[in-house]
Amino acid sequence: MNRYARCIRYGMIGGVALCLLCAAVPSVRAQDSIVAVVNNEIITQKDLDDFMNFMRIQLSSQYQGESLERKIKSMKSDLLQRLIEDRLLLQEAHKSGITVEDARIKAKIQELKKNYSSDREFEEGLLSQGMTQQSLEKKMRDQMLIYTVIEQKVKGKIVSRPSEITEYYNQHPGGFIVPERREFISAMVTDKGMVEDIDELLAEGKTLDAICQEYSLKLNSFIASKGGELRKEIEDVVFTLNVGQTSGAILIGSTYYYFRVNQIFPARQQELKEVQSEIATMLYEKRLQEGVISLLEELKKHAYIRII
Repeated sequence: MNRYARCIRYGMIGGVALCLLCAAVPSVRAQDSIVAVVNNEIITQKDLDDFMNFMRIQLSSQYQGESLERKIKSMKSDLLQRLIEDRLLLQEAHKSGITVEDARIKAKIQELKKNYSSDREFEEGLLSQGMTQQSLEKKMRDQMLIYTVIEQKVKGKIVSRPSEITEYYNQHPGGFIVPERREFISAMVTDKGMVEDIDELLAEGKTLDAICQEYSLKLNSFIASKGGELRKEIEDVVFTLNVGQTSGAILIGSTYYYFRVNQIFPARQQELKEVQSEIATMLYEKRLQEGVISLLEELKKHAYIRII
């Protein structure tokens, strides 16, 4: 999914780090070197650095430690292209006279602060990324401007008709099948001698429930579908049993397991009424993505863009 489309779905444009620069001659510092020109504005190395810092702060509510760094690293390859697109959308927002209320900015800042134990820790976190609350607020404002321009020029024009949902359902019958599920119980045993006793009792016709009660073993209940929800060793056993049938002892690691299937729910085709909301969302997101791509292509067609 296009990143703007995904962000609109969740109510924000994550990862938009914009730092408007005046058209003055840049200093000779490496971080101020110009890397791209977008119409009458420039993007510098500092913009790229600020983007990464801003993204680290934004993503810190979802990722931590190594997972956060991996996420940041995965974004680096298309960073400059993202900044160019951000700049084009921001310019379009200004051209359209779009504004953002200060109260919305402050609310977003307060939301970010919830990830910190105190205002001081929040400020120290910003400083460690080379930012201040003032610069963060500016980036938040630019972020919301971009969100608004996409909302007005793309999102607000998307219309899905009930007939389209029905048509999509009829054209993709195989896409709305609930796979077979099985409800089963399991008991685990660590004593090999006890396993031999249980096998004998099962052979005599005693139920797994009664045996577990006699040996004070805990029974666990599960419902699962085939194809990845269970470990392969377990799936291979559970999905070969009939209703009411109990397996023999299955050794997994150093523990023995017994399984009994209580109920089988056959695979079935979902009815339209069950999936119409899912289809509507799918069609909406597809059109949103296509609309954002179309908007960006149109803006690029009439823009001066130079990567240095």
